[in-house]
Amino acid sequence: MSTYGPFALLTAAEATTRIKDGDTVAFSGFSPAGAAKAVPTALAAWGREEHRRGRSFRIKVLTGASSGHCIDELLAEAEVIAWRTPYQSGEALRRQINRQEVEYVDMHLSHLPQTVAQGFFGRIDLAVIEATEVAPDGRVYLTTSIGASPTYLQHADKVIIEINRHQSPRLREMSDVFIMPPPPHRYPIPIFDPLTRIGCPYATVDPRKVIGIVESDDPDKIGAFAPPDAVSNQIAGHVVAFLLAEKRAGRIPPDLLPLQAGVGNVANAVLAALGEHPEIPPFKMYSEVLQDAMVDLLADGKLIGASATGLTISSAKLKQIVDDIDFFAPRIVLRPQEISNHPGIIRRLGVVAMNTALEADVYGNVNSSHVYGMDVINGIGGSGEFARNSYISIFMTPSVAKNGKISAIVPMCPHVDSNEHSVQILVTEQGLADLRGLGPMQRARTIIDRCAHPAYRDYLDRYIREARSGHIRHDLQRCFELHRNLLAYGTMLPTENE
Repeated sequence: MSTYGPFALLTAAEATTRIKDGDTVAFSGFSPAGAAKAVPTALAAWGREEHRRGRSFRIKVLTGASSGHCIDELLAEAEVIAWRTPYQSGEALRRQINRQEVEYVDMHLSHLPQTVAQGFFGRIDLAVIEATEVAPDGRVYLTTSIGASPTYLQHADKVIIEINRHQSPRLREMSDVFIMPPPPHRYPIPIFDPLTRIGCPYATVDPRKVIGIVESDDPDKIGAFAPPDAVSNQIAGHVVAFLLAEKRAGRIPPDLLPLQAGVGNVANAVLAALGEHPEIPPFKMYSEVLQDAMVDLLADGKLIGASATGLTISSAKLKQIVDDIDFFAPRIVLRPQEISNHPGIIRRLGVVAMNTALEADVYGNVNSSHVYGMDVINGIGGSGEFARNSYISIFMTPSVAKNGKISAIVPMCPHVDSNEHSVQILVTEQGLADLRGLGPMQRARTIIDRCAHPAYRDYLDRYIREARSGHIRHDLQRCFELHRNLLAYGTMLPTENE
């Protein structure tokens, strides 16, 4: 018997011997929040040693979304990953995916738990899940994210629990774990407010599947976002002005609707601007991650409460929450990702979705994930689920990148994550295009006039004037000219001097 009751205590190195070449391994974590750390670090070292000996050692990797450095970077650098889903954010892994060395399945995050539960990915050989405690009867108290961990605990053949002593046991006070039954025996999910709790503060596992406990003392490694720059602040100003106009027009209630925000500096700038504006009333959020700006809004009383699946916050903000857990715990609900991103709940609550785009075409189709339509950056994440099912769908992006060499508004997106039927509002620092009720040509003119950078407006105007007439005008010989220029010359609008 160990100090963990019936469960054996293993070192991280011992745990890696339970993982074989070709195994499918599921790790906890939604972003770096709550990601397994000790076992993947040791696994990377083991993989390097196996490769040095001339042996094959590659595994299939699942997490909740993107994951921490130990998974998306160390395992990739050790060339251990053969297949990855549902999302990633590591530089080394991204390069391997784009070289076709790793098979990457990019998917909607709320679809992942059902896909695993129904066996579409085959068997899950092992799950490695971070927790603050595992009880002898199989109750598992997770740390800073819920993600897909409850599903992995139920459906993996074997389980290793990483007990992280750095994480506060009181994080469980924010957890609300609820697992949906399989179709066709589902019933309405009784969430009628972002703070509604319907589950338990713990996930469960069959104790007979737990092959060991690995101890850890490593914090989540999430850096603070940079302060908003001038472009982000301009975008934020347009979004706030739009929401206020919608409120005055009676299209959203006086106390607003629940908001969702994607991850990044632009989203943080929008949240900060909402918190500072005196005409924006206190509001709630139904989102997939809690970010630094949201902690400040909660502390100031501008954010009444927030639902998410992970605390994607810096160490300083996590300490702020833990040090004042009596205040924050009733105001934060952490759910499994199939609930935090569930289309039906998003639609029922009337969520206003605010996500970032890589580029958009003149008709409002949005690419969030692939440069040139070929090289993946991260993936679709949860943006598609919120965009398609929200009350109002907003996409935000700077109008240009790389000192103006790249336009975010193009004739046609070579890859589309959220199509024109889901995108209602498009915002750059240049302005805001309200696309509701507009036909294709009206959309094109509105986007060019209000969102495109002045350096690209003449080109885009000329493109839609000269394109072949149809319900949607396009010139199939020129629609990707800007992208071809970028590949050939390093800029979308080359000049004689370049």
